[in-house]
Amino acid sequence: MMNILIVDDSATMRKIILRTIRQSGYAVDDVLEAGNGKEALEVVKNNKVDLILTDINMPEMDGLELIEVLRASPETQNMPILVISTEGAEDIIEKAKILGVKGFVRKPFTPEKIGEALKQAAG
Repeated sequence: MMNILIVDDSATMRKIILRTIRQSGYAVDDVLEAGNGKEALEVVKNNKVDLILTDINMPEMDGLELIEVLRASPETQNMPILVISTEGAEDIIEKAKILGVKGFVRKPFTPEKIGEALKQAAG
């Protein structure tokens, strides 16, 4: 089982993602939360995190900046990351892919889409 970190500036969206993960039937140990990239880095530093689901558009440190920092660190450079965002701009999606994200799920999403993306990212 995995520890998953959900990074989104909306507490409501974090709850929706959590509920959707549970509905997808994907086996999760612990789910941690962060409101932006800076908070996420603290969570990763202080907890065992196996997979990150992050939004792109957030205050302080956005999702792409978070991914760049994680990829630059030997401890986290291979951590599976999924992007869950309303962001649809091709250049943003392309940059996320170049940074090595395991998948991109557009909001709104279904439990099936989330479950599928989690399996793909973890496997």
